[in-house]
Amino acid sequence: MKQLTKAEEEVMQVLWQLEKSNVAGVIDELPEPKPAYNTVSTIIRILESKGFVDHEKEGKGYLYYPIVKKSDYSNQSINKLVDGYFQGSFKSMVSFFMKKNDMSLSELESIMNEIKKDKK
Repeated sequence: MKQLTKAEEEVMQVLWQLEKSNVAGVIDELPEPKPAYNTVSTIIRILESKGFVDHEKEGKGYLYYPIVKKSDYSNQSINKLVDGYFQGSFKSMVSFFMKKNDMSLSELESIMNEIKKDKK
C-alpha cells in the first residue's frame, strides 16, 4: 500500500467519514481556508491512481468513495512508524509515548484493559 501525502490523507479522512461524496461535498468538510475545487479534484484523481478511491457517475458529475478501509491504512501507517522509529518494537513505541506524555500506570492499565476487552 502506498503512503499518502498530508493533503491526500486529509481528503481521505473526509471520504472515510462521508463514505461517498462529490468534490464539492469534500470541500465543504475541509477546514478553512478552503482549497480550490481544482486542487481537491486533482488530489482525488491522484488517490484514484494510487488505488485508494473509486468513483461512480451521478448526473454530469461523479461520486467518489474510498476502496481502502481506514483501519487497513491506519494499521499500515502504524507498522511503518514502529519499523522506522522503534526498530519494529511496539514495546519501545509504547514506552516512548508513556514517557513523552507523562502517562501514569493507571492510564496504561486502562489501555491494556481496553485491548483485552477488544480481543474477547
